Amino acid sequence: MKAVIFDMDGVIVDSQPLHFKVEKELLKELGVDITKKEVDSFVGVTEYQMWKTIKEKYNITPSVDEMIKMKLERFLENLDEIPMVENFKEFLLTLHEQGYPMALASSNNKIAIEAIAEKFGLKDYIQVFISADDVKKGKPDPEIFLTAAKKLGVPPASCLVIEDAYNGIKAAKVAGMKCIGLQNLNSGNQNLSEADLVINNFNELNLEIIKGLFK
Repeated sequence: MKAVIFDMDGVIVDSQPLHFKVEKELLKELGVDITKKEVDSFVGVTEYQMWKTIKEKYNITPSVDEMIKMKLERFLENLDEIPMVENFKEFLLTLHEQGYPMALASSNNKIAIEAIAEKFGLKDYIQVFISADDVKKGKPDPEIFLTAAKKLGVPPASCLVIEDAYNGIKAAKVAGMKCIGLQNLNSGNQNLSEADLVINNFNELNLEIIKGLFK
């Protein structure tokens, strides 16, 4: 292992409850009562993909861009509700102390990522930030992870991805990377079976376990 790439929502920050709350409220105002199961199916995909699918399915009047803007404004207004994922910071510090380069590769947009990075001081530890705005295809396409590896200057086969969603794990494996699935209950009942290892908490991880995945 030469580098680590993190997803953001559900891996670094426990933000899925806020995403769901804001999306449900917004859709209700637009006349759509969406279920948690349906929202969970979009975990890991880009905002554009999600809102485009919902707009077409429910024939909603506002444009995709308008809905993304409305959602983003509400999300940013409620950033204080978002905690860091349990024991993530300790794991981040371990990697940082050992000198591993790190990237964040998220299906969220650049503005939201910037706000989260600022709130939690992520730029002190993470060198590369890739958002949905930086790629043509979102997860499960591997483009976002391959872009992160390229910016880190590390071959894909030497990268470890940590993900909480089926779409993200699929993207990591297609990219030829090792992948750890974090079972975050707030991200819904995600199928993490394609991951090389599944954990419930970052305190289950150490460098020896990770290095074992690359043998």
